[in-house]
Amino acid sequence: MVTLKELSTQEFFGPGHRMCTGCGPAAMARMTMKALQKPAIVVNATGCLEVASTIYPDTAWKVPWVHTLFENTAAVASGIEASLRKQGKGDTVDIVAFGGDGGTFDIGIQALSGALERRHDFTYICYDNEAYMNTGIQRSGATPYGAATTTTPAGSKIPGKTDAKKDLIGICVAHGVEYAATASIAFWNDYITKVRRATAIKGPAVIHVLAPCPLGWRFETSETIKLAKLAVQTNYFPLYEVENGKYKLSMKTPKPTPLEEFLKPQGRFRHLFVPEFSKNLEELRRQVESNWSRIAQLCGETPVQTSPPSSQPAR
Repeated sequence: MVTLKELSTQEFFGPGHRMCTGCGPAAMARMTMKALQKPAIVVNATGCLEVASTIYPDTAWKVPWVHTLFENTAAVASGIEASLRKQGKGDTVDIVAFGGDGGTFDIGIQALSGALERRHDFTYICYDNEAYMNTGIQRSGATPYGAATTTTPAGSKIPGKTDAKKDLIGICVAHGVEYAATASIAFWNDYITKVRRATAIKGPAVIHVLAPCPLGWRFETSETIKLAKLAVQTNYFPLYEVENGKYKLSMKTPKPTPLEEFLKPQGRFRHLFVPEFSKNLEELRRQVESNWSRIAQLCGETPVQTSPPSSQPAR
């Protein structure tokens, strides 16, 4: 694991951006730039990170930075990588592409798939706040079952989103990439270590990092890191990496925290604690446990049952 002493004191993602108070993606961007050990070129899809970090005439980026559309981030990164390789400069620069969950799970997945299949040498990082936060908190392919968004409002017709979250890392691993991983901003040294491993790989690498959004998830801005940690401790968001097709858990949870401790502070899940939505809460719990068991088995671990429901009253 990386230690604080190994990190540069220089800030390549500077203060003064317009990201929200408690913004998970802002913390993710700063950590990522701290992790890099070579000169870098950043390719950034339209989204929260792009919009709020480069409001003309200012920019928070202190490296070459390219704004792309939602759908072509991986294609632009591919072009930059191919050009540098042709010039014999491929080993001198880290190319890092950032996309939100909407721009990765949905709109940009075609370009990402093509780049992975062609084996372009760059690192793709999906910062996941589980909805289209920049455009109005609409559901994305990363939005979990039961979450209330502006396009899946919880009410008499639907209990929030009625579909499960996509398995982004599974999709990427199916392309034969040498390195893919999940991460959480709550565990900075795990994340930075994974970024360094990803950038060292010859070929494409993908990191899926959970970066909570206070506005879209509807929680107190002081609790961003707490919720990013609880997501892992409750098995809601398992941390693991896949090297050459071999899965390995990054963090084991022998005594998982009750899932409710992650859900209750968030307004997007508040309806699940009303009696008429109790079945939907249990369905979300079932999906979390099923996904955890699947990942644990892929990692060669014996799945540990998620802790029973908390006895604490809903807030």
